[in-house]
Amino acid sequence: MAAPADTSRRADATRKARRAERAPSGGWRTIAAKELADHLGSIRFFVLLLVIAGFAALPMIFRSSELSSDAPKLAGAPALFLALFVTAPQNFGGFTTVTFVALLVPLVGIAFGFDGINSERSQGTLARLVAQPIHRDDIVNGKFGAGIFVIGLMLTALVIFIAALGIVRLGIIPGPEELARVVLWLGATILYASFWLAFGLFLSVVLRSPATAALVGFGSWLGLTLFGQFLLPLIAGVLFPATTTTLGGYAYASTQTAQIFLRISPAFLYQDIVQAVVNPTVTTVLGYSNINQAIADQADRIPGLLTVDQSVLLVLPQIVVLFAITAAMFALAYVLFLRQEVRA
Repeated sequence: MAAPADTSRRADATRKARRAERAPSGGWRTIAAKELADHLGSIRFFVLLLVIAGFAALPMIFRSSELSSDAPKLAGAPALFLALFVTAPQNFGGFTTVTFVALLVPLVGIAFGFDGINSERSQGTLARLVAQPIHRDDIVNGKFGAGIFVIGLMLTALVIFIAALGIVRLGIIPGPEELARVVLWLGATILYASFWLAFGLFLSVVLRSPATAALVGFGSWLGLTLFGQFLLPLIAGVLFPATTTTLGGYAYASTQTAQIFLRISPAFLYQDIVQAVVNPTVTTVLGYSNINQAIADQADRIPGLLTVDQSVLLVLPQIVVLFAITAAMFALAYVLFLRQEVRA
């Protein structure tokens, strides 16, 4: 009969061998580092950065020139630095820096996610990647983490560039509260882009062809961003059609359903967050059509309606819902990838 010491040594050796066979816990970091290097060295990164920077900086350049020409009567106006982000130049179609960023950020998220998995599958490298000593979920975690990092890096560089351009053009230094609002806007924009990144990753898991995933992703972006305000109430009207006999009840139900659709739409959630964080003035309360009239009217000028913490508390439900639907979209892509069969 074997001695107890020999049995203990064999048990220890067995446990050590099993631990050695386990996949390393930091495998997702290896995948993320590889994906990050690919993203930063790709033409896609520089093209998107130049496109977004160009469109976002253009309204600020014209707006800063207008504010500089009106500097004497705007001296001491509240949140003048934020006006560069939220007000549109004359004859510019109402487009602002915030508007362009909100319009183009989904494009960035989809562009860095739509070919995350299906490109590996089409190139025949997914089976070899799964065969490496890493957990299978490290693949999707690493790709999503690298996407968030490169998007955050791109948007941070963009905001710093735009803010520096505004300071140079306007010649004013923003206060701590204005800087805090710009940082909050940056965080909300990264969260909004993360939803579209998770959506693009979901498409890359479900659709085998990167071209098909790109077509569906960009089509969804155009549909929800440009036509969501018209399509969602139309869907609510189809679900609750109003008749002559039940006009009141069905009209109310249709309106409530449309509001629910809008409240769970990432684009409208992000719009509410930006409205409270970057544009805290009382122009709508005072009845002004734009911020120019408000800050030009010296008699009725009011510094602001909300502080930074009050603005955050006001849109905290929108932030939570946007984070929840982003996590749900990523979880859906995560589960579907783990359940897929990968063949060599």
